[in-house]
Amino acid sequence: MKLRSIDEGELIAAIRKEFPSSDPQTLRGIGDDVAVIKSGAGLLLLTKDLLVEGVHFRRSFHPPHLLGRKSLNVNISDIAAVGGKPRYALLGLGLPARIETDWVEEFFNGMKSAARDAGVELIGGDLTRAVKVFISLSLLGEIGKGHKPVFRNGAGAGDGIYVSGTVGDAHQGLLLLKNGVRFGKDTEKDTLIRRFLDPRPQLSLGRALSAGGLASSMIDMSDGLSVDLGHVCRESGCGADVYHEKLPLSAELRSCSQRPIWVALHGGEDYQLLFTVPRKKEPLLTKLRRKHRITLIGWIKKEKGVFEISFRGRKKPLLPKGFRHF
Repeated sequence: MKLRSIDEGELIAAIRKEFPSSDPQTLRGIGDDVAVIKSGAGLLLLTKDLLVEGVHFRRSFHPPHLLGRKSLNVNISDIAAVGGKPRYALLGLGLPARIETDWVEEFFNGMKSAARDAGVELIGGDLTRAVKVFISLSLLGEIGKGHKPVFRNGAGAGDGIYVSGTVGDAHQGLLLLKNGVRFGKDTEKDTLIRRFLDPRPQLSLGRALSAGGLASSMIDMSDGLSVDLGHVCRESGCGADVYHEKLPLSAELRSCSQRPIWVALHGGEDYQLLFTVPRKKEPLLTKLRRKHRITLIGWIKKEKGVFEISFRGRKKPLLPKGFRHF
């Protein structure tokens, strides 16, 4: 059997089966984007992400400064998705021997700016020679007082399904880059391209949603709404209905895409938050809407299966067509 014949979820499930956790201090282990461990009176959060040249980015169109920012911010987004606060980072970096020192300097300048934005300290790591640029970043965070971690598996029937910001912009930005559009040439297209090159983790919103158990489940949208909502429903043992008419689409996406709904449902790397809120707690979102763009896109249902409902009311399964690792 070739690796391409199974999906990421199946591979993770097989690994989790081989490495079951028996440590009572481990509250969340393999299978989630963030591991949660009891430590004294608090909780530690640990996460790791890989960025591989040719898979996650191309040096030909990803400026090193923005790649440095993104390398850290995609990890910070995982911490945001459980309502945590990032603290310390470890960087593993593989570099080709022929790469320019200016490129390396700009990469670290970008990482430094993202670390400064989020209050993160780079405390160590490892360097090695590699055929292509290979970035492995680990991040340690914590849950603050008055907050509790929010996982994927807490959604319940009747909960509203919400997303932050707009969806599909980053994927459309990537499509523009692949089609030869370069950053800095067109204001409208630059907005979409920047969403891909320089995603912004939703830290403050994640922490607000973890306060008092406001969100019942939460995940950051890295692989696409259809994939990530599927993760939530599978882990929570429920289903969902998502409405096309409710999807928050930017004016730039509507202008530049011939199929904005498809891109919004399946395009990845937005790094916005997808979360669910019980109906009795929905009035508490009023205050958050003063600072954050939050949109209700559907509802969780008891019956399993994730469905999309068109503008004309046609209902069909929402198949996971976002990013596949294998």
